[in-house]
Amino acid sequence: MSIEASPRPGTTIRIGPASGIVRWRQVAVPLATFAVLVLLSAVSLGRGDFPIAVPDVLRTLAGLGEGAEPFIILELRAPRVAVGLLVGLALGVAGALFQTFARNPLASPDTLGITTGASVGAVGAIVLSSGGVLPGLGIPLAALLGALLTGVLLFALTWRAGIDGYRLVLIGIALWSIGTALVDWLLTDAEIHDAASAYVWITGSLNARTWDHAVPLAVALAVLLPLALAASRVLGVLQFGDDTARGLGIRLQGAQAAVVLIAVGCVAFAVSAAGPITFVALVVPQIAVRLAGGSRPPLLASGLLGAVLVVGADLVTRTVLPEALPVGILTAVLGAPYLLWLLVRGRRRSTL
Repeated sequence: MSIEASPRPGTTIRIGPASGIVRWRQVAVPLATFAVLVLLSAVSLGRGDFPIAVPDVLRTLAGLGEGAEPFIILELRAPRVAVGLLVGLALGVAGALFQTFARNPLASPDTLGITTGASVGAVGAIVLSSGGVLPGLGIPLAALLGALLTGVLLFALTWRAGIDGYRLVLIGIALWSIGTALVDWLLTDAEIHDAASAYVWITGSLNARTWDHAVPLAVALAVLLPLALAASRVLGVLQFGDDTARGLGIRLQGAQAAVVLIAVGCVAFAVSAAGPITFVALVVPQIAVRLAGGSRPPLLASGLLGAVLVVGADLVTRTVLPEALPVGILTAVLGAPYLLWLLVRGRRRSTL
């Protein structure tokens, strides 16, 4: 094994015939973000009607808790934090995949209509089940099916011997508009108590989350995250354009299909667990690329930053604000100005 300086940023490491460049900034950012996430999760687990100090929380997580602390932390509070962490991780990775693939910082599950498709499924289950049209169809399952169907429709409408990022965004915005109209129609036709339940869900909330919500999402991410990380090399080639990717031996159509389906799967399971927590997938990839450097949003850093944002926003809504609000409201308040800034910046560049 040998380590030597590289003319490019980073350090070249050689192990036998294999070699690679390690960019220490891109290693330090995920490690620092993970440390912040652990600390933030411990603080969140300790806050509530029965306050528990952070050292006691960490001791309980290590299996050394005493008294009622293990029950309070592991059974009452941990499911909410775990769902928030997993949802933020999934949305951050999905946003990085979409933005790198489309080569557009506006590409995210929110603007592409996938979260709106999940909302159509969930609101439809709430409203139609009340009338006996869809008895027994659970809200998470309906949201999952809505997101998956929207993703398949997005893929089918965008496909023209490959997927063009610009066409992907335009068709996604159209699907978002259609989904929003369907949600409004369902809410208008709903009974007042059904409409109230639907509004709570479509804002995105971690209230009343249990291990039944966390476990399916964890299983899905155990499959999807390795696939996303394995697709990282292909993403690095796709960002340079279709012709370059073909010239480097990438099977373009299969690679594009795989990236889109992985991203849609991450979003579908995340939204089915906690509702459409908006703007996370839009904001965190751009924060990650500015912190870690490089030409595209790093997947791991984006996922960890998404988890930090969701867990932190939930902690703020529970402990800082005068009234507890769904976490999706705070992420929307933080993300909407950023979207406006992206649009204004893009317009200024186009007029130069």
